[in-house]
Amino acid sequence: MLIGEYRHNLDEKKRVSVPAGFRKELGKKVIVSRGFDKCLFVHPLKEWQRFTEELEKMPVGRIDSRDLNRFVFAGAVETEIDSLGRILIPDFLKNFAELGAKVVVIGVSRRLEIWDEAKWSDNTKRIEGQADVLAEKMGDLGMF
Repeated sequence: MLIGEYRHNLDEKKRVSVPAGFRKELGKKVIVSRGFDKCLFVHPLKEWQRFTEELEKMPVGRIDSRDLNRFVFAGAVETEIDSLGRILIPDFLKNFAELGAKVVVIGVSRRLEIWDEAKWSDNTKRIEGQADVLAEKMGDLGMF
């Protein structure tokens, strides 16, 4: 399971270090894609397969299904974790997530997310401010 929050720099060649504790679970190759909320998703290959199988179940007749598939698949690249534990972030993904020099890599169960540090700080404050409301909504769904 991928958990935790780690601060790193995006170097001049657009590479970011993957926290050492995540590398074994991720494997040598990963998929980096556009994520939601202006972050990037980093999936191990096995998890990417599971994720895309779920997307492929969506009805192609619905515009929102087609749009989500386009968003995810067109915005994804396969990359290797180099010998120093870094991954390359292509320009189009760096621009999408508006990544600056300082980023935050977070573990979110089966995937990583890469956030611009300032955006992550704002998002964290927003989530923390509504944690009780979110928990109540999950309780209404029978999750708690």
